[in-house]
Amino acid sequence: MIFVTGGAGFIGSNFILDWLRAPNAEPILNIDKLTYAGNPYNLSSVADDPRYAFVQADICDELAMSTLLSRYRPRAILHFAAESHVDRSIHSPDEFIRTNVNGTFNLLNKSLSYWQALPQQDQADFRFLHVSTDEVYGSLEPDDPPFSETTPYAPNSPYSASKAASDHLVRAYHHTYGLPTLTTNCSNNYGPYHFPEKLIPLVISNALAGNPLPIYGDGQQIRDWLYVSDHCAAIRAVLARGQAGQTYNIGGWNEQANLHVVHTLCDTLDELQPRAQGSYRELITFVKDRPGHDRRYAIDARKLERELGWKPAESFESGIRKTVQWYLANGDWVAQIRSGAYLNWLQQQYGDHPAGAMP
Repeated sequence: MIFVTGGAGFIGSNFILDWLRAPNAEPILNIDKLTYAGNPYNLSSVADDPRYAFVQADICDELAMSTLLSRYRPRAILHFAAESHVDRSIHSPDEFIRTNVNGTFNLLNKSLSYWQALPQQDQADFRFLHVSTDEVYGSLEPDDPPFSETTPYAPNSPYSASKAASDHLVRAYHHTYGLPTLTTNCSNNYGPYHFPEKLIPLVISNALAGNPLPIYGDGQQIRDWLYVSDHCAAIRAVLARGQAGQTYNIGGWNEQANLHVVHTLCDTLDELQPRAQGSYRELITFVKDRPGHDRRYAIDARKLERELGWKPAESFESGIRKTVQWYLANGDWVAQIRSGAYLNWLQQQYGDHPAGAMP
């Protein structure tokens, strides 16, 4: 069995669905606290699958983590659980420290005790895979080379600082105690089940509702976009063949300015579900930039391709089209999400401000 923390979130739920598509898939336990961004509905298609189990628990809960490890005896832990949005970290940094730093620390401690008690062969086979972000590396200038696994850390937001701290803890537990860890640092993900606080799902849902499409600053912030199914395939490769103690950067080789992303989404919607009058581009609204907004992220994923044979299958154009098609076909999911706890949080933090969130 494998454990997945945060499996009701965007990337975690996509990973579980992807994992269970294989007829002979290993059983999986999803551990999720079910915050506003955790949605069990994402996994309704596998809820009755005998290979899938769900436990609502907080990774900060020492007793819960110890009990689950002792009861289910996983051969690997895939740690997706995290508070993951820069805007919210600026407004409410305490939750990011609690979950991303203290939660990871607790999970590492309990995993270490569990691992040390395993038979020798099971110890050799065990892996703790920590899923992190490219934001720990800071911001790039236009002519800088992409982030590599040896790029110095320079986090610029409470979110990225909390993830950097968790990365360092994972590294320390390998080098100090021998825990067989793996770390992945990925670029901006997009695709199905993406919570509508992030750029792409926010633009799609706002556009379809006829609401403003908020763009921070001049919209020329550059991100490297990674389709979520490509990310899932990369994580499977790292889990299966990655070398313990190593870090692997996962990127889509798709650097795009935010404004170009929004234009592409508008043009795709104009084609697939046109407005009664005019283009979706007419809804674009430029708003004041957020504090400390990193200008450019880009990932050098050559180590992953060279050592493990992975490279992305989707281009930016193909991935965006698939994403728009999914949201058009799943309007009920979007409506359910936007009417719940996230909407309450958004109103508390922003009031009527049009900038719901942007990356």
